[in-house]
Amino acid sequence: MAARRQQVEAALDRYTAGLDAPSRLVEAMRYSLLAGGKRLRPILTIAASELFGLEAADVMPGACALEMIHTYSLIHDDLPCMDDDDLRRGRPTCHKVYGEAMAVLAGDALLTQAFALMAEQAAVPRVGPARAVRAAAELAHAAGAEGMVGGQVEDLAWEGRQADEPQLRRIHSLKTGALFRAAVRMGGILAGAGEEDLDRLGRYATHFGLAFQIWDDVLDVTGDAALTGKGVGRDARLDKSTYVTLHGVEGARERAYQAVRLALEELEPFGGAGWVLRALAESVVDRVA
Repeated sequence: MAARRQQVEAALDRYTAGLDAPSRLVEAMRYSLLAGGKRLRPILTIAASELFGLEAADVMPGACALEMIHTYSLIHDDLPCMDDDDLRRGRPTCHKVYGEAMAVLAGDALLTQAFALMAEQAAVPRVGPARAVRAAAELAHAAGAEGMVGGQVEDLAWEGRQADEPQLRRIHSLKTGALFRAAVRMGGILAGAGEEDLDRLGRYATHFGLAFQIWDDVLDVTGDAALTGKGVGRDARLDKSTYVTLHGVEGARERAYQAVRLALEELEPFGGAGWVLRALAESVVDRVA
């Protein structure tokens, strides 16, 4: 996984190094974008595309577009008007370094730049315009009002109230799961996968995303900020409903394990070719950050 992460890091650096834009804006964009992180979403895109015969270079524009959108969402999520966080990936959040206005603009710029990369994706010979356009639509749907942004709205709306499990699952499915689903489905779309395989990848990612978010809920209670790279106890501070508030730490952990098991079941038809996706799912409940 380290080699794949390094490939993504190098591409993100390359795609933003020469932007003809105000230097302070580019600096703020790159401060957050190149701050490290697991790069799970682009790695999922690459791994899904490899199931159907493509290579990392064939889908790198789309994979990096996804990471830019994820990073923009983190910048905005950390703002005082949202979760008001001071720490992200082990260092001060973007608005703490560059101010709120520049942080908003850096997020806006990353979101917009992502779709410039999707246009570049159309020029990749082994992909072509039709698949790239469909992948761009998949990404836009997942990132917008019917996906991640809608999930953030519902998350904010439920602060101070205890959501039941169906509502909490819906919030997680939109706010976190939507981009994970887009990641694997984009990889499949760009590689020309059939609808049955795309649906299977989507179900895998739904379970993957739920496990990931539940484990985040657990780490917010049990984690160490020095390891997680972000503040702990933030859910309690904001009076958010989580799987821990519903089921306790051990109950939440068991539900995360169950979600991983369901994700792995969806990969069985792919046989040995799905090993990277399997390893990624298993790693969700091993992480300390």
